[in-house]
Amino acid sequence: MSSPDAAHRPRRRLDLSLIAWLTVIWMLLWSGPTWGNLISGIVVAVALCLVFPLPAVDLALRLRPLGIVRLAGYMAYDMVVSSATVTRQALTGRRRPAAVIAVQLRCRTDLMIAATAVATSCVPGGALVEVNGATATLYLHMSDADDRDMVRRTRRDVWRLEALVVRAFGTRDEITRVAVGPGPEPPAPPTPPAPPAPPARKDPRP
Repeated sequence: MSSPDAAHRPRRRLDLSLIAWLTVIWMLLWSGPTWGNLISGIVVAVALCLVFPLPAVDLALRLRPLGIVRLAGYMAYDMVVSSATVTRQALTGRRRPAAVIAVQLRCRTDLMIAATAVATSCVPGGALVEVNGATATLYLHMSDADDRDMVRRTRRDVWRLEALVVRAFGTRDEITRVAVGPGPEPPAPPTPPAPPAPPARKDPRP
């Protein structure tokens, strides 16, 4: 008779989707797709699945072909525009104040937060500093921090990317959540008061 813990032990099974994903990562780590990288990646992926079996986990992942095409098209367009912007700033040599801004996402699942964070970091100029999973907040380093319109545009771009990610891989509940507009933006930090003027020095001469 089997023990009660036997049902919870990970089973040695070959998950084709996991093998394919590990193979893709292996080829990316070894400088692109070649036949040698493909074959060695499959061998390594199968060995990992057999030696380190994972328990069954429901990722609540949905593959929506139309949403995936829209996400890929938007990211390709955003990469071109962002690359041109970064190149123009580097050539002009213009320096603007930089800061870290917080963008709170609407989805609270770890999978959607991680996918949005990865998509954001893939765009040139989108320097992801930190991810707070408890509050679903991304922290981004950006230039032109003194331009309030630029800060608002950066937050809107992240929210648009989040919506595209959810419509490509999320559940119906998550799609309904991103259909609602984001909350109000955090208020601007108060301007520090100007330092008092130094007292006038008296002339010691009579």
